[in-house]
Amino acid sequence: MACRNPPRGIYLAYTVQGLILLAAASSILAGEYFLGLAAAFAFLLTMVPSLVTKNLRFCLPWEINFLVAASLYIHVMGHVGEYYFTLAPYYDKLAHLVASVTVGLIAFFLALLAERRGEIRLTGPAIAVFILASTLAAGAAWEIYEFTVDQVFGTNLQFGNTDTMSDLIVDLVGGVIVAVFAAIAFARGEEHRFTRFFAEPSPGVEPPEIMGDPIDPARSR
Repeated sequence: MACRNPPRGIYLAYTVQGLILLAAASSILAGEYFLGLAAAFAFLLTMVPSLVTKNLRFCLPWEINFLVAASLYIHVMGHVGEYYFTLAPYYDKLAHLVASVTVGLIAFFLALLAERRGEIRLTGPAIAVFILASTLAAGAAWEIYEFTVDQVFGTNLQFGNTDTMSDLIVDLVGGVIVAVFAAIAFARGEEHRFTRFFAEPSPGVEPPEIMGDPIDPARSR
């Protein structure tokens, strides 16, 4: 189920998506076909939140859509604009911080969705551990991806053990930021304030199980 009446803030996410497409087009026109295809793939990834939640009773807040797009745009420009090299190592750490905060927030809202559906019972410590585990797992998966690409294609995405470990530490910092935020919300009993992001049935549509008694074949004769 798509979110009804999306807030105006979502247009910020659309703007960043447009910038990613612009980066893809400029790379292709400059003859950097690999970078262009990578940027185009990043644009497709920005569509994932909308596609995943389209048929679910769950609406991610526009801030998450924006952060997903911003994370991928920062990464794309790191290569297209060569900021990973000219602004090293600070630009890379910024990219990891934004991405880890994004992953942590997605984990937070997915956990809230699971609790709302009665699948789990959340507590402050449990949600904090889940967020930290999710961000660290995503960070480790990314480092494995960079290592694999370097080994297969001879690139230089990683700059040694210190770079890899500092990336994971920044990922942990981003996870801690979101985990502390979530834990405070639970400690104050304010976690239900976030339920406004869960879509409700469309007006005038009743669930099938309460639409009335089934028709008795004997009455229709």
